[in-house]
Amino acid sequence: MSQYLIIGASSGIGKKLSQMLCENGHTVTGTYCRNKSESPNSLLTYHHLDVTDENITMDFLPDTLDGLVYCPGSINLKPFGRIKPEEFTADFNLQLTGAVKVIQTALPNLKKSAGPSVVLFSTVAVNTGLNFHTQVSVSKGAVQGLTVSLAAELAPKVRVNCIAPSLTDTPLAASFLNTEQKAEAGAQRHPLKRVGKAEDIAAMAEFLLSTKAGWITGQIIHVDGGMSTLKI
Repeated sequence: MSQYLIIGASSGIGKKLSQMLCENGHTVTGTYCRNKSESPNSLLTYHHLDVTDENITMDFLPDTLDGLVYCPGSINLKPFGRIKPEEFTADFNLQLTGAVKVIQTALPNLKKSAGPSVVLFSTVAVNTGLNFHTQVSVSKGAVQGLTVSLAAELAPKVRVNCIAPSLTDTPLAASFLNTEQKAEAGAQRHPLKRVGKAEDIAAMAEFLLSTKAGWITGQIIHVDGGMSTLKI
């Protein structure tokens, strides 16, 4: 069985992915910042990590890692004129710089695996212009740039891919789905007429980690209910 590192494993997509991997017998080293969960079994261990710290320590890593998934993110939607420059910086530090620090730290462990995989997260809003999404699109657009550049640099040893979801029912998006009216409006914006579920996104991440995706790297994969490509 494989050893995986899930950054942000205590909530939302990271939590669901950790559960799915453990159910299939894999070992997961998970991190949390504020929302610690109790480990349901011996295959999943939690460790505190704040990726925005200037210097991070990950002395809890197993010697060999078969995959790394970086889940921390934010959804801050405001008119462009009301966004302070430091808010862009805060998102950039969480969603891009944090990923860079984690990958750099874990890379020696990943390179010991026979077929390591890194999975990052973007958003449908990077390639589909949406009102009030400037702040999140800037940092996630940088994540997409990191994905393709790093995939090229680390090939053929380490695969690197990115998932770009649309609105997904997780704690991070709770404020956008906390009434029946909001939930229905969100569903109707998608060709498949529903918002995403954590398991929709986690299933793609699980696939990208696996040997079944062994010929996939440098890709931005849209799991978005058709939002990015279909107009119906």
